[in-house]
Amino acid sequence: MLDTKWIREHADEVQAAADRKHIKLSVKELLERDAVRRTLLTELEQLRQNRNRLSEEVHLSIRQGRQAAATALRQEIADNKIRLQEAEISFNQADAEYKRLLLLVPNIVSEDTPEGTSDADNVTVRQWGQPPIFPFQPHDHVELGRMLGILDMERGVKVAGSRHYYLKGDGFRLQRAVQQLALDVLERKGFEMLEVPLMVGQDAMVNTGFFPLGEDQTYKVGGEERWLVGTSEVPLIGYFSGDVVDLSAGPIKAASASVCFRSEVGSAGRDTTGLYRVHQFSKVEQVVLCRGDERISEQLLQEITANAEEILQLLELPYRVMAVCAGDMSQKTYKQYDIETWMPSRSSYGETHSSSNLRDFQARRANIRYRDADGSLRYCHTLNNTAVAAPRILIPLLENHQQEDGSVYIPKALRPYMGGREVLLPPEAAAANAE
Repeated sequence: MLDTKWIREHADEVQAAADRKHIKLSVKELLERDAVRRTLLTELEQLRQNRNRLSEEVHLSIRQGRQAAATALRQEIADNKIRLQEAEISFNQADAEYKRLLLLVPNIVSEDTPEGTSDADNVTVRQWGQPPIFPFQPHDHVELGRMLGILDMERGVKVAGSRHYYLKGDGFRLQRAVQQLALDVLERKGFEMLEVPLMVGQDAMVNTGFFPLGEDQTYKVGGEERWLVGTSEVPLIGYFSGDVVDLSAGPIKAASASVCFRSEVGSAGRDTTGLYRVHQFSKVEQVVLCRGDERISEQLLQEITANAEEILQLLELPYRVMAVCAGDMSQKTYKQYDIETWMPSRSSYGETHSSSNLRDFQARRANIRYRDADGSLRYCHTLNNTAVAAPRILIPLLENHQQEDGSVYIPKALRPYMGGREVLLPPEAAAANAE
């Protein structure tokens, strides 16, 4: 959310941000609605003051024994009451429309955000590692999963429908290993771990900027005003909503590993096989709250992005960091990086991580503030990053580390979480080795 006074003073900039982000919003209409609302509010307050004044005059007239005057004043009160009721209805209607439009206002975009209309226009910032060149015909992650006996897509579809899956045995262990590696990296960097609710109320979704524009991507709990979250960013930010937080010792850093849900509306026909685009997944998310200083939040954006890069380097996976263009950004984002990891089966890089600086957009909605040096209250800046998302990360992990005999190399950093094992073997080879 942006401050309305700031919107009035920067209307062209806000409209440009809406246009670049493909958000259907007329800032002119919003400001017109606000003007009507403020006029109606002035009238409403005058009528309320008039009601109070007339009530005092009635009491005074009665005490002074002026019954005729009191009767006339009561009639004025009755007339004022009708006008007050009409004014309240008009104001509430105007206020509701103003608030509806205000929730469509996007965050502005940083000066160094690339121009563009889609992810095809994102710009490479840096790259790490080289895609492997296989001396054999490589398999995709679905084939590898079947060969290793760790992935069952068919039974996932049988039980839950399309875009569902089962991870079995070493598949389950591998996913948990990656998550624990990410958590350990973040804990060493001062993040506090939280177990969070996976179902939240509407306010939590609105406050974090996922509603109203992202409502079609969420699952609503039947018969309740609660929704399943698509990221633990929602409950992590919700934890601090309405608070005056203490930033005297530095930024607040919080992380969580949670199951997430996404309806994938609009993705019909896209990535229908495999683990790239599924309805249920797990994420390790990092969230940061800092002072409302763009230099500090920019530094933290680089830091949380580097955290995700460190995890990918520990997984020994080639990746590239992309500066996300305005047309590929969400409503709430001021500046964003995506990290794309090489996926041999796609013969391209695929998005696996995202880092965002929201400045005070989210904190204004969630009313998260801190006290500045002079004691005044200011809104925080908030940031978030996907430290790791599974099962999507299993795609590059299996495909890049596959070997000609059907086994999959386990990166050194993961081995402590996999019982010291160096490779994943197909069941037959594993049984032969056991003998």
